[in-house]
Amino acid sequence: MTYAPSIEETLVFAESQIAADEAARTSAASSLAELKAVDVSAWFGEHKVLERVSLTMAPGKITALIGPSGCGKSTFLRVLNRMHELVPGASLGGEVILDGEDIYDATVRITRARRDIGMVFQKPNPFPAMSIRENVLAGLKLTGKKAGNDEKDHLVEHCLKLGGLWNEVKDRLDAPGGGLSGGQQQRLCIARSMAIKPRVLLMDEPCSALDPTSTRVIEETMHTLAEEVTIVIVTHNMQQAARVSDQCAFFLASHGTPGVIVEHGDTAAMFGSPRDERTADYVNGRFG
Repeated sequence: MTYAPSIEETLVFAESQIAADEAARTSAASSLAELKAVDVSAWFGEHKVLERVSLTMAPGKITALIGPSGCGKSTFLRVLNRMHELVPGASLGGEVILDGEDIYDATVRITRARRDIGMVFQKPNPFPAMSIRENVLAGLKLTGKKAGNDEKDHLVEHCLKLGGLWNEVKDRLDAPGGGLSGGQQQRLCIARSMAIKPRVLLMDEPCSALDPTSTRVIEETMHTLAEEVTIVIVTHNMQQAARVSDQCAFFLASHGTPGVIVEHGDTAAMFGSPRDERTADYVNGRFG
């Protein structure tokens, strides 16, 4: 005789599943990273480009950095994962804190900092001689992580889904990554970045060279990614900043002075009722 659970047992089981799902969501949320810049200044030689910039980028949120060209947004982004120091003559001051630890502390290896804080660049840069699958897995070799074939297969599928690309390429994973369209290449780069499981993903104008359709797909992808990673994006597109970000920081440099943050906060408030007149002028297209 087949056992049939009672209504009470079914309800208890359902409640336990709901509680387990909620615990999983809470656990995932608690593992998301907070990134904080504290009094960051930056120089190229004698030229100071950032002046004591402080900003908290909240866990699991999308933070947009906006402002006219030359105000230090991209430099600030590169400071956040220790790429600024690669430029000859470049220097910086201040701290970048990832979950309570300064990534510039002498005990933190640069490879670890860049594994935890990934970067997607303005121009898509897949490895053209590698297949789509090899592109996604490239980070494993660079970080020295070993994985079995089943784990690799799962990772490729998961990351391509995060990048919004799986359904388009799942039947041609051995095709060259360089043969994809520009928008697909950018999503492949996102998938490649996610394969090493960063805590934070930095995106430097990732849609500036893409058509509107590809831009829309990348923006949708960003909302999916924010469930797993904290995102910081530089964009000159005010409509994009308003669409995709949860919080916003407005950078400005005037009359040869270093870049500073004029205003930062909730995106809706920044665009709807900014506190500073310069912010209102910029987001409404009156300069920049």
